[in-house]
This record gives sequence, C-alpha cells and structure tokens, in this order.
Amino acid sequence: MSSAMCKTTKIPVARRLAAAALVLGSCLALAAPAASAGAAPADPVPTVFFGDSYTANYGIAPVNHEGEARFFCFQAKENYPAVAARRLADRGVTLDVQSDVSCGGALTHHFWEKQELPFGLGDLPAQQDALKPDTQLAVGSMGGNTVGFSRILKQCSDKLRGEEGTLLPGTPVDEDVPAAKCGEFFTSGDGKQWLDDRFERVGWDLEELLERIGYFSPDAKRVLVGYPRLVPADTAQCLTPAPGQTELPFADIPQDALPVLEQVQKRLDDTMKKVAADIDGGADFVNLYDQTGGNTACDGADRGVGGLLESSQIDLGQKLPWYLHPNEKGRDIQAEQVADTVEQVLNR
Repeated sequence: MSSAMCKTTKIPVARRLAAAALVLGSCLALAAPAASAGAAPADPVPTVFFGDSYTANYGIAPVNHEGEARFFCFQAKENYPAVAARRLADRGVTLDVQSDVSCGGALTHHFWEKQELPFGLGDLPAQQDALKPDTQLAVGSMGGNTVGFSRILKQCSDKLRGEEGTLLPGTPVDEDVPAAKCGEFFTSGDGKQWLDDRFERVGWDLEELLERIGYFSPDAKRVLVGYPRLVPADTAQCLTPAPGQTELPFADIPQDALPVLEQVQKRLDDTMKKVAADIDGGADFVNLYDQTGGNTACDGADRGVGGLLESSQIDLGQKLPWYLHPNEKGRDIQAEQVADTVEQVLNR
C-alpha cells in the first residue's frame, strides 16, 4: 500500500462554505454559534439529531421507516435520541425534535454529502439538510466509520472476511496480511500509516461538521457524542462467551489484537474531544468512553455492547449480528449521559 494514496488535502472550511453559499444562492452570512447564558428556554427546544449507526442504534428493534428504503438505516424507534428526549421531558426540558437523520453506515462527510443506501436502493440527502435557521440544539455521533472501524475489524477477523461480514461495510485494509497478524499490522508500516491518515481525516471532517452546524443554525448548541467503550482493560474477560452465547464477544479476533482495537477507540475518543474543545464558538462532548468501562462487549451479563457475531434484534429472515453496537442496556447509558449533558448545556 502506498502511503501517498492515503494522503488527503484539506480545503479550508470557510472557503467550502462560501462556495456552497454561492451554489445555493444563499444570502446568509457566516456566523459562529452565539454564546448564551441563563436558564434553559421555557418553550420546546428545536432539535436535530444526526449521526451514524451508534446514534441510530443499529441492532435494536423495531426499526423506523418500515417499507421505505430508509429502513436500511436501521434507525431504532427507541434509539438514544428518543429515550433521551423522554428523560429530558421528565425533568421539565422539552425538545421539539425537528428531525432525526441518523443512519447506519454514515461517514462524517455524509453530513454534507448524500449517502448511498445499500442494495442499490438510492441515496439519502446530506444530514445537514435537516438543520433550520431556528434549530437551537444539534446532537449526534460521527467519526467511527470515517476512521474505518469496520475495515479494521475485517482486517482482524477471518470470519468477517467471509459471509458473516457481508452487511458490514468495507473491505480489510490489506487482504494480503493474515487476520492473525492484524495487531502487528496496525502498529507499524503501511497499517500504521493508514491509521494515521484516517485520524487526520476524522479531525478535519469533524471540524467541518461542527462549522456547518454553526453556519446553517447559528444559534444551535452543538453536542458531539462519543462512542461507548468496547474492549475492557483486562482482555482475558474476552475469552469467555457471554451468558447464553457460544461465540466469544470478539469472535475470532486474536486476543493480542484487542489492545490495538482499544487504542484505536481511545484515539478516536480523544480526537472527538479535542475537536469539540477547539472549535470556534465551542461545542460540548459526551464522554461515553469513560462511563462504560464496566459495560464493554466482554462484561457478560453487564455488557452494554452486543458481541461481534452475537444475534441482534434485527431479523431479515435471519437475525443480523450486533457487530459491536450498543444493546438496550448500552442504549440506556447513552441516553442518560446525553440527557445529562443536554440539560447542563440548556441551563447555562
């Protein structure tokens, strides 16, 4: 793999937004999110949820958009945005959810570019189209697909390189390297370079995502939601199937590769946190990683993440695997942490 093929060039956000404004015939002026103080609004807060499969809560049934192509976003009717909104209502904070455009498989750039649906079912509009001038809150998770986590999993699993990984997007990073050597692959040479390039792209894209929220919804509070922890500190926990399961939580991924997966996830968490802290106008970050160390895929009955090949609740003639997405316990943790952060943000 040539590292030159992985290099990308960043066009300044302001220049791209200016070009977009010309194309759209927009007369809006660029603006950063306005800072505000005081109590949360007494009226319902116009809110948009955006994101990938961790916001859509892939794996939890029933699913929204039954009978429509968008069904294949696998957005759960009871995803964390829906649960968090109810919990906030119980606390006297009402969200007017203008839209929840979260969709499985979304990369960060699908915030401003259309997303192609699987099976040739067409494409979806850019998620930013849901933003309105009066939107006051934008919440969601993105970055995991851009860093290529599904490709990393396929690099480390022979089973995912076969039929069991059919619905998981992407291909192994380098099919010529055996899955058993993936830990070494990602810590040196071309594999390390690929990861470094991916993380550079994640940082740029998240910055642009937050800038675009500020552009289209200048008064919106921006809340970027991190990802729950997948791998425990003690990877020996991952050598025992969860109660009622026969597969190991990470299936055939070698134990010596699990710390590498953990490092990738921690690096993603740190990247998201830094972008939220550094962005002009400020954004808030929900640090799920630090809150879910006892609810990883390897925590047995306490797991908040469904095992790699553990059957989820989605049934398309046969049960689809969780592919390491939050189960209902994990979804509830997401919802609680998001509700706590949103309440704090709106009561500043």
